Amino acid sequence: MLDYLKEYFDFKAFLICLALVAMGLLSVYSATYDVGAAAAFHKQVIWAGIGFIALLISAFFPIRSLQRISFPLYGGMLLVLLVVLVVGKTVAGSKSWFGVGGLGGQPSELAKVTTVLALAAFLARTTTSLSNIKHLLIAIGIAIVPMALILAQPDLGTTVVFFAMMLPVLYWAGASNFVLAAIIAPIIVAAGALFGTFPFLCALAIAGTLLYLTRENRFALAVAFSLTLAVGLSVQAVYERMPTYQQKRISTFLNPGADPRGAGYNVMQSKVAIGSGGFFGKGYLQGTQTQLNFIPEQWTDFIFCVPGEEFGFIGASFVLTLFAALLLHGITVAGLSKNKFASAAAIGITGIFSIHMLINVGMSH
Repeated sequence: MLDYLKEYFDFKAFLICLALVAMGLLSVYSATYDVGAAAAFHKQVIWAGIGFIALLISAFFPIRSLQRISFPLYGGMLLVLLVVLVVGKTVAGSKSWFGVGGLGGQPSELAKVTTVLALAAFLARTTTSLSNIKHLLIAIGIAIVPMALILAQPDLGTTVVFFAMMLPVLYWAGASNFVLAAIIAPIIVAAGALFGTFPFLCALAIAGTLLYLTRENRFALAVAFSLTLAVGLSVQAVYERMPTYQQKRISTFLNPGADPRGAGYNVMQSKVAIGSGGFFGKGYLQGTQTQLNFIPEQWTDFIFCVPGEEFGFIGASFVLTLFAALLLHGITVAGLSKNKFASAAAIGITGIFSIHMLINVGMSH
């Protein structure tokens, strides 16, 4: 048993995750301390325990067996995503939740993992080559199908995570620079269109240049640029048809100061909380923004404010260092793995962690 653990159990990743979970529990406890939300902390402890058990099970689960069941798991999760559209619980405008015995969860979170596994299993096949347009479209389709179901909930934020997972996996599996540019270009142009006409034209010029420099042939270049232009021109129409809460999220992301007492309130208060922490912080359970509940439900999306305020620059840097170490370790594991499935899966999971860290830390600043 000890020899098996030494060879196959990743103690470095385990210790990093353990430190992050410990920091998370400390932060959630502080955010729920004396504000009548102790249940949120208790749920966090339960989920941490469930995660630990899942870790132990997966550590002793043969990688080849996991590869064999990847597609059944993926298909089962697609079915669950369909069911949640019918009988799911609506939270914050998104019909994406199931609740069992006081514990709630979003199937889309598990769908991220099953999609990574299915994509990795497909790319690991000896007959798969991303230079083959059919294989490329299948690989993209594996990610697109759950994305479409999640977007129907609607959950735009989780959909973005799937994009962030798909791109590094395709790159790792050998997709050409033009393919990656063709996927990224519409995103660049869509983002520019949200800021206005001039930023849209600048983004279009950047995307066009990127496509031109990586082009494989003129026909592919023309198709990719046309699709990119179509996406950019349709952004405003799509934005106007979005639910009001999603419009507010996007406008707040672009300019939090436009509505400091409304949609941008949390962002503005989170900046105050992190800035007030200084270098060493105010001390555990001593953060005024946190303890006086200036940031509503801080134990959810804005939890990074707690170490920023109570442990200061030192505490925030420690959390970011742990995340950086975890992400670098994930890339290292992918690079050292001799199993194509394990390597692609490691990159995909690392991509998921990366985008979540960027979003949740970035939205607090």
